[in-house]
Amino acid sequence: MKVNLKTEPLSSWINTNGKPMIIAGPCSAETEEQVLETARGIAAEGYANVLRAGVWKPRTRPGSFEGVGEEALPWLQKAKEETGLPTAVEVATPQHVELAVKYGVDILWIGARTTVNPFNVQDLADAMKGLDKPVLIKNPVNPDLALWVGAFERIAGAGITKLGAIHRGFSNAQETKLRNSPMWQIAVEFRSIFPEIPMIGDPSHMAGKRAYLAELTQRAMDLNYDGLIIESHRNPDEAWSDASQQLTPKALGEMLKSIEYRNATYGADFQDELDRLRNRLDNLDRELLEVLASRMSVVEQLGEYKRDNSVAVLQLDRWKQVHNSRQDWGKALNLYPETVEELFKLIHMESIRKQTEVMNQETA
Repeated sequence: MKVNLKTEPLSSWINTNGKPMIIAGPCSAETEEQVLETARGIAAEGYANVLRAGVWKPRTRPGSFEGVGEEALPWLQKAKEETGLPTAVEVATPQHVELAVKYGVDILWIGARTTVNPFNVQDLADAMKGLDKPVLIKNPVNPDLALWVGAFERIAGAGITKLGAIHRGFSNAQETKLRNSPMWQIAVEFRSIFPEIPMIGDPSHMAGKRAYLAELTQRAMDLNYDGLIIESHRNPDEAWSDASQQLTPKALGEMLKSIEYRNATYGADFQDELDRLRNRLDNLDRELLEVLASRMSVVEQLGEYKRDNSVAVLQLDRWKQVHNSRQDWGKALNLYPETVEELFKLIHMESIRKQTEVMNQETA
């Protein structure tokens, strides 16, 4: 997939002094006092470049706190005046865009529930025509790279050139320790399509719990992300939304200080060792593919046997056995369970495809 968009680098729309951009603030703007106290705490710690707050909160189910709306926008104006931090809010409708512009919001972002719907994204694009503000687009809730790319194409089509991506993870029907599965490979693929678009990690929505924020933040920095958007509240346990994933401004500052920031580039001194290790990886990858090809050869024989004996392709008991045993083998080899699970899902899908193909061939 090759896509060309006219975009401006992050440095052209915000000065981070060469460091990752940090967008911090409460999940929801609840009261003027809460917004201002949180903003002051964030500014005092000195790590943030942008103050964020949820003004309109699309919730999964009605009855949850859905934000105070326009009433909160003057609070953000006041926080900006006091701290000097530019502000960012999520917009989901053309009216949100109009109001955010009216109250001087500096950065707009499109949420995951909006990105998933091309009709909504196009409505926002139409409302943003002629707007000279950065627009960040979160990945859609479901792992669909084309939807994410399409959202950028629509917003760019409105003439927006200050574009950034937010990787917040993807909904997963299976229970995991995280609220949303990162599926890092999708973000990596996105960056291969749009290498010039800044990638902002959202560990708050990946984690869902404070306990996992540090490891997810470190992973984003290891992948050379351009910044982070993290939720911070003056008193997280009393937050009106997503209490369990927010940190106090001070705790967030301490966490960010503990993160190790990697060099995006390397000097000539490292080149020989990098080349040696990469050559080893190349050889191992070739061996992996050779083993996979051998496995598919056995799968083809299995398909022939099933065809000749009128046996159905899909055997659920066998798949459950494979799924569980490979998870155990992976754990014994210190592999991430999620990685093993996703790998064997792909292998199983390919095995089904191959067997179905064989089943529909006439016997010689």
